[in-house]
Amino acid sequence: MENGSPDSIAVAAAAIFALAILHTFSARQFEHLAHSQPRHAGLWHLLGEVEVVFGFWAMILLLFMASQAGTKAALDYLESRNFTEPAFVFVIMVIAASRPVIDFAAAALHAFSRCLPIERPLAYYFTLLSFGPLLGSFITEPAAMTLSALLLRDRYFGRNMPSSFMYATIGVLFVNVSIGGTLTPYAAPPVLMVAERWGFDVAFMLQTFGWKAAAAVLVNAGGAAFLFRAYLRELPAIPVSVAKLEVPGWIIAAHLTFLVGVVVFNHHPIVFFAVFLFFLGFTEAYKRYQSRLILREGLMVGFFLAGLVVIGGQQKWWLQPLLTDMNPTALFAGATLLTAVTDNAALTYLGSLVDGVTDEFKYSLVAGAVTGGGLTVIANAPNPAGYTILKGSFEEGAISAAGLAAAATPPTLVAAAAFQFLPG
Repeated sequence: MENGSPDSIAVAAAAIFALAILHTFSARQFEHLAHSQPRHAGLWHLLGEVEVVFGFWAMILLLFMASQAGTKAALDYLESRNFTEPAFVFVIMVIAASRPVIDFAAAALHAFSRCLPIERPLAYYFTLLSFGPLLGSFITEPAAMTLSALLLRDRYFGRNMPSSFMYATIGVLFVNVSIGGTLTPYAAPPVLMVAERWGFDVAFMLQTFGWKAAAAVLVNAGGAAFLFRAYLRELPAIPVSVAKLEVPGWIIAAHLTFLVGVVVFNHHPIVFFAVFLFFLGFTEAYKRYQSRLILREGLMVGFFLAGLVVIGGQQKWWLQPLLTDMNPTALFAGATLLTAVTDNAALTYLGSLVDGVTDEFKYSLVAGAVTGGGLTVIANAPNPAGYTILKGSFEEGAISAAGLAAAATPPTLVAAAAFQFLPG
């Protein structure tokens, strides 16, 4: 930022970032145009795909950079970005959504729900919204989001479901996944960004964040189950097939091995992509035990996150000073709100670049970032995966940004209370 050209690029990048956010919140209007103006339905559908938004505007930013600073400068900037997270989310999403993994998760969570001392119609719903997201601390948040969203869609979502129920469910799901990955230092993107630099190990995460997050997750899931208890009681009984595994155990074991391999090597894209290629070969060899792999959906989510990486890399000039000027309480509230319009991993990453910060700063930044991670589709890296899986059940195949924010506000407030008022 020492001459006019970089400053103009930085300002333009901020403006493009704002336009991308507005585009995200307007996605449902584009879907409406696709139905009302069928002549250009293809274009409106494309612009109405939330997963396309940031990739589209990232292209605009790179074209602007090329026009102002030259093609080499634009390419150098693009190649300086780290796309490991988008690639990882794509791979983990496809593997986690494979039939053997989904069948195993459904059977395991169903068996667990039967042990709970609550009514069975409520127990499975509660389990999917609580222990499903908490699995994110071990298999990563994107995998937990994929599993939970698919199981919720297959059991509870449909075009005849009340929209209030679906919005409340997705609001709780997004918030619980965002905070449910904080029991370990490697599963939640905003924690992963700072864990090594700030020395966050498993013991620290459990003591400082994890148990508070778990308490909030249980309260949120219990609240949703209680609120819709009359509706849940009227649903047909859970099919026996949910609890019965029709896929051979060794096939399930192989898929879980692929899943674990990708999680263990999540920092090494060459390795986890090699594991993924072996996974694709395995699924081709044993087609009869597979359902359609969600390759398209995974690629769309990866494209969304890659666009966010490109555009977000130019926001440091205004975000970092804003964060450092806040006291711990204001920082927690500010991080919660800023997460809704940025990305919580980007937010914590920028905070980690500041030298000499206090422990209160670190706690407030991370706690605020995960608390606000369910308010919008761009707030947390796994959200686009859940959005892609569930959007087809909503009117016109789109989830209202305002509806999501409103539905996610109560569970967000519960998470905020847990992180701010529980001791430790």
